[in-house]
This record gives sequence, C-alpha cells and structure tokens, in this order.
Amino acid sequence: MSTLVHSVRLVDAGRVTEDAWVLFEGGRVTSAGAGPSRPGADEDVDGGGGCLTPGFVDIHGHGGGGASYDDGPEAIRSARALHRAHGTTRAVISLVTASLDELAARAAMVADLAEHDDTILGSHLEGPFLDPGHRGAHTEALLRAPDAASVSRLLEAGRGTIRQLTVAPELPGALDAIARLSAAGVAVAVGHTDADAETTRRAFDAGATVLTHAFNAMRGIHHRAPGPVIAALRDPRVTLELVADGVHVDLDVVATAFAAAGDRVALVTDAMAAAGSSDGGYDLGGLAVSVEDGVARLVDGGAIAGSTLTQDAALRRVVAAGVDLPVVVAALTRVPARAIGRDDLGRLDVGAVADAVLLDDALRVQRVWTAGAED
Repeated sequence: MSTLVHSVRLVDAGRVTEDAWVLFEGGRVTSAGAGPSRPGADEDVDGGGGCLTPGFVDIHGHGGGGASYDDGPEAIRSARALHRAHGTTRAVISLVTASLDELAARAAMVADLAEHDDTILGSHLEGPFLDPGHRGAHTEALLRAPDAASVSRLLEAGRGTIRQLTVAPELPGALDAIARLSAAGVAVAVGHTDADAETTRRAFDAGATVLTHAFNAMRGIHHRAPGPVIAALRDPRVTLELVADGVHVDLDVVATAFAAAGDRVALVTDAMAAAGSSDGGYDLGGLAVSVEDGVARLVDGGAIAGSTLTQDAALRRVVAAGVDLPVVVAALTRVPARAIGRDDLGRLDVGAVADAVLLDDALRVQRVWTAGAED
C-alpha cells in the first residue's frame, strides 16, 4: 500500500517547502518533492494547502483520556490513542515514583509492550531518585538515593528499554549513578532537584543530557545564583524539556528559552490522565489530584501535578508566542527523538519512518499516519 500526500506545506528540517508532496511505501518515506510533477500511488491525499509535519514524539507524559500509564497495558493503550489523535505518533511512557518493586514491575511491563508496539519507545522513570523538597507530585516516603543496587534492579527490569531516568544530582551516589546509567544507554535527566548550577554542571559532565521540565521542580534563575536552567542553556550537550501549557511556564519565558537554545528545546506534555478528559478528581502515583479549568494540582498542598496538554496544543501556543513554526515543529519531532537516541524518528526525509501529521491553517490536526498507516 502506497500513499501520496500532496499539495501541502512541508514543515521539516528547519524549513517550509511549499506545494510539497511525500510518498509513503512500506512504512517509510520513499520519495519527496515539490511542484505538480509527482508519482502515482494506491491512495492519493490532497492536503489542501495544509501543513505536513513529522509525527510528534513525546518523551515525557503520564497518561490521557482518563487513563494513567502507571495503571497497566490497557490504560497505556487508551491514553496513547488519545495522544495519537493529537499527532503524537511515538511516545516514551513516563512512570511516577513508586516502591522499587512496583517501579521495576512497571518498567518490565513497558518493556513487554515495546516488544510488540514500536510506537512505545520505552519508559521514563521520573523517580524515585528525587529531592524531597522539590518532589512535586511524587510521594515523599518513596524517594531514595540512587544506590548501586537500586540502579541495577531498574536496569535489569527495563531490559534495555529505559530511555530516560530523572535524577537529583545532589543526592548521595548520584554522579556515579548518572555515569552508569548513561553508559547503559539511558538518557539521564536532571530534575526534581535542589542542585545549584555547579552541581548541575557536574551532572552533565558525568553524562546527564536532559533537563526534566525546565524551570519546574528546581531552583529558579537568579542573577547571582543561576541554577540548573542556565547551566543547561549554556551546555550544547543538553536538551531542555519544556511544558508549554502556560501554567508550568509563562509563554514569554518559553519563547525566551527558544531564543537562547531553540535547537535544544523538546516540547513535552507531562500529561496526566485528565488530558483530553474532563475536570474532576484523579489519582497520580497514589496522590489525589484535582483538575479545575484544565489545571491539575495536588489536593494536598496544591503543587502542579502534570498537565492536561496535548502536543498539538503546545504547537499552537508556542507559535502564538512568536516562535517560528519550523523551530516549534523541530521541538516536537527531531529534538525529542534525538534526546533519547532515536535520530531515525521525527523527520520526513527519504528513508525515514513514515510518521506524519497533517494540520490545517489553524494548526489543528486533520489526519495522522504512523509508519505510513492512517490512524
């Protein structure tokens, strides 16, 4: 089955190509070009002048459509369906802090799913190696330092599918754990931390390459105490996650981060179960959450508890904040894919996996393809 998508503005590789076309065959992009001369195909899709982008890649999300990724395979499938409809063709399954036994079992469960569903890229363990003072929506009693035995347990359970793991680098043993995890192919992220800029730089030198939801659950920027965000902005090895819902980070600050390091910003959802669902009461990692007007907060203490964001909404918000469309698309596609070592994703050049999203002039999703098949 071949599919030709034509008459589109192709937004990829940092540029916009007018009157473009892309041919999908066998799950891959087999040719692409611009203008009226184009090949035939089994299915001909007139894009009507809309935007065609690579499929979005979310490396940090916890659920959606009323389902939480921590709750097992059916919940993951349900939540993934919601996000796929909003353009996220591939995702890392983020798991919140749990007991070591529970977290190992969940990492193993994600590994099992990833064997049969290559749209599931593996797991992101957002805990338990976090600072209690910056725990956000994580259960304090379950937090711990990253001792060698705990790291071994999780790596064994994940069977090579743990793509990302968040660590507070000031914890005892953290720098050794970062080096070990990085050597095992895990993208280690600094987050939920009280680290200053110098400690953060040591973490990056030890092998950390990501900043978990930049600005949130960490020290802020002060002119005499720059903190983790400045350390990350100044290090070309580091990708900064941003949650562009206008709640986690003001959109002017988001635009400023893009101005400083736009080719290293990955737009993530940090979405919890209420994404694409209704306001009301939810559970996140055993903690009660209240969602009002689309904003999720812990019932006890009021800390932000994930988001109700989808990646297409993030696209619209950041473009409206003044960031160029090709830069924002890269932050939803190539940049997050690169952050977890999947440079084969998030692109629509010849030979790439045929994941694509067709958007209208208002940047709303019209059609989605995963490996050349329409969702």
